[in-house]
Amino acid sequence: MIRHPVHSSVRVPTKEVTNVSADARGIRSNLIQEIFWTRTGLLLLVLVVTSGVSLAFSSQMEASALRNFVTSVGTGTLISAVVSFTQTLITSSAAQRALVAPVVEESRKALQDLTAEYRALDREFFPSHVFEPTAKPDPVFNQLMMQDLDRTRLYCFRGFAGRYAACRVLLSQSECELRAVLADPRDNDAISGRARYLLRNEGADGDYGTIQAQLREQVSIGLVGLYLARGRCSRIDGTIVSDPPLDRLELFDDSAWLTLYSNTAGVIRPYPRTLRFTESSFLYGMERAEFLRISNSRAGYHFTIRPSTTRDDFLALFEKITGDPLTADGFRELEDKFHVFRREFSASAQLRS
Repeated sequence: MIRHPVHSSVRVPTKEVTNVSADARGIRSNLIQEIFWTRTGLLLLVLVVTSGVSLAFSSQMEASALRNFVTSVGTGTLISAVVSFTQTLITSSAAQRALVAPVVEESRKALQDLTAEYRALDREFFPSHVFEPTAKPDPVFNQLMMQDLDRTRLYCFRGFAGRYAACRVLLSQSECELRAVLADPRDNDAISGRARYLLRNEGADGDYGTIQAQLREQVSIGLVGLYLARGRCSRIDGTIVSDPPLDRLELFDDSAWLTLYSNTAGVIRPYPRTLRFTESSFLYGMERAEFLRISNSRAGYHFTIRPSTTRDDFLALFEKITGDPLTADGFRELEDKFHVFRREFSASAQLRS
């Protein structure tokens, strides 16, 4: 919490700092306390004690001029104490309103300005949501992302295989344009980063060659999934790169989601730590510019899948991307695997299947 300093020469009661509109009873009680902790309070105490002692002595004396004098001193002193107390109370109340209240009001405005400034910095440099690593899909994470997808016109995906992008497009309630940057399954270096992450998750029993084979199959399933989702998109523009960034990026019109496969600190989980940034953040603009640079680079292989793309066209495209021909039976097998993955993901993430 940020605290704005108050000048030390002005004593501001805590209740008034936290609640400027304190009631009269609270202010009056604090004023009385202030009075009795000053020299004015000491003077009032002397007057009251003198009055009490004088009246006590006069009550013990016989009728005489001395008794009348002592009684007059006690009565006059008591009246002076009452008048002085009332005057001091009124003066302190006026000083409270004239001096302390403006300081409190200015302090409150300064705190509001500082809070607004730090909130602006938070929106620019800090994530709006942080999702910790999990062993299974987080329903809250996926539901919030689907809300962003339903509001977007352009869905940018930079990842490994594109299976999740295809699932989300099929589950979305709206139509959008999809741009995807995927790893080249023919390049061992393109899949080595994800393979090492999964190998750390499996521990000493993991086999690197087996994981590489599984990842290549995931790319094939993802490509078939994108083809199946073509009717939900105005168009799908894909880019195959040999050096994809390790972290997965999902970019919408008003948010950017970064899944940190590069973060190896702590316990490794199949679903890594994910950060969500709003459109007004610095990182959103930076990631959007980087995605456009990669997707428009001449170094990658670019392809387009439209709603009118036929299966024969896709089979030819599949062979260009993977280097392996795909038969009709192979297509149906990958299609079945994709639908199994989609149903499992939808059930675990509690999304509409």
